[in-house]
Amino acid sequence: MGLRIRTPRLELRLPTEAELPVLAEAAVKGVYAPGERPFFSKWAERSPEEVARTVVQRQWRKRGAWKPEHWALELAVFEGGQPIGTQEVRAKDFAALREVESASWLGVEYQGRGYGTEMRSAVLHLAFAGLGAAYALSASFVDNASSAAISRKLGYQPDGIQRDANNGEVLVTQRFRLSRAQWESTERPAVSVTGLEPCLDLFGAGGTGENELGK
Repeated sequence: MGLRIRTPRLELRLPTEAELPVLAEAAVKGVYAPGERPFFSKWAERSPEEVARTVVQRQWRKRGAWKPEHWALELAVFEGGQPIGTQEVRAKDFAALREVESASWLGVEYQGRGYGTEMRSAVLHLAFAGLGAAYALSASFVDNASSAAISRKLGYQPDGIQRDANNGEVLVTQRFRLSRAQWESTERPAVSVTGLEPCLDLFGAGGTGENELGK
């Protein structure tokens, strides 16, 4: 709970129990425009009560299922002290693979302001500078132009496609991969991380941080 990631405009951290209803309300107000479909699940199209419950239960579920071999850190994104979305970073067998994946949602009223790039940059800094990751992965549907644009801006390279069947519909996902060298050579917002040292064993990272957290 003491882990903090800060960018010029944002703070990313786990929300407290008192903050969960406010975070849920941000999702209830909408996370994408009608006609769009950025997520495999249609959780954001359910009733307001179901959307709010999904946001809160995801926080509980991911914390409760946490293991160093398989973890998912879903951070609330705060702007001016107000939660505006979430940014997740997750991994399986991180100690061996040194790979992380990311996912996020952002309230519609905050979209188009560069926050998506800034919050992804935050967890990339955590992964590469703090945990010693070798690669970061991302994926988005082929028609999700905004997510793909963030990946390209941050230096990710195409990594193939994936086809999934969902209720008789074929959904095509484009994958992206970012190496440590590509991350280091790409311009990105300033990011700082505090409170990581006590958590390293929980990430399966041990003492692998690269001592670059304030850069």
